[in-house]
Amino acid sequence: MALTIGVDIGGTKVAAGVVDEEGEILARLRRDTPVEPSGAAVDVIVALVRELAGRYDVEAVGLGAPGFVDAGRSTVLFTPNLPWRDEPLRETVEKRCGLPAVVENDANAAAWGEAGFGAGRGERFVVLITIGTGIGGGLVLDGVLYRGRFGVAAEIGHLNVIPGGRLCGCGNKGCWEQYASGRALVREAQELARRSPEEARRLLELGGGWPEGITGPIVTEAAKAGDPAALRCFEVLAQWLGHGMADLAAILDPGLFVLGGGVSEAGEILRAPAAAEYEERLTGHGRRPLAEVRLAELGPEAGIVGAADLARLR
Repeated sequence: MALTIGVDIGGTKVAAGVVDEEGEILARLRRDTPVEPSGAAVDVIVALVRELAGRYDVEAVGLGAPGFVDAGRSTVLFTPNLPWRDEPLRETVEKRCGLPAVVENDANAAAWGEAGFGAGRGERFVVLITIGTGIGGGLVLDGVLYRGRFGVAAEIGHLNVIPGGRLCGCGNKGCWEQYASGRALVREAQELARRSPEEARRLLELGGGWPEGITGPIVTEAAKAGDPAALRCFEVLAQWLGHGMADLAAILDPGLFVLGGGVSEAGEILRAPAAAEYEERLTGHGRRPLAEVRLAELGPEAGIVGAADLARLR
């Protein structure tokens, strides 16, 4: 059975694993991501690959990078959380590790993993939405990972939902991730606590008495415990999430949306109202088939599994 290595490169950690053809991870390693100097992160990646390759007979390595990757799946053009600009990652890893490699955007790799081995099994038209600090995504259309002409498709968090709205880190205003992300959830909860401290009493207690102490995990914890204020914050988030999903469906017509990322750990508290809002806002709703909305199954391992399989199919 062919084995490959998948590497999920993040701003704070690098995770790697040996993966078989069924998507099972046979071995895992994890290291902190060094930010400076620019080559330090590459050194960590190489060390992880070499260690795993020394223990298993592997054929190739897939690298999921948090940024723009060129159409040739070789060079990281830009990543906001690492000092990589036109980084020749594939060439470097191949030379230093002696294995063929492929580089892919990390959200694309996660989408491929979920589509083939997770929540998307059996569906050929899948949209993965990763809801974390921001919003990321990946598209598998008719069984093919869609990358666009220049390799940088599926930056869905930067759909413009409010012209002239909140300033986004990308430099534009009104991007979807400013309203439907983990950051947006925290903003909603903190603003509620300032506006109506009695209503948000439980959130303030968990946050140490101050709106600024309220975090995403706190809102999720309170919502799971049934706190009305926390549930209201999730309702607002879900409305924006469903809004964007309806816009995506109008263009892509997927069979399935998969919700992943840290915020999706809220489970049905997020999924159910988002699915309802999507159905309500969908163009021609009631007169066309609806995409199913599922929670991701692979969690943080989706990137490793997807990157490894893409290396197998390179």
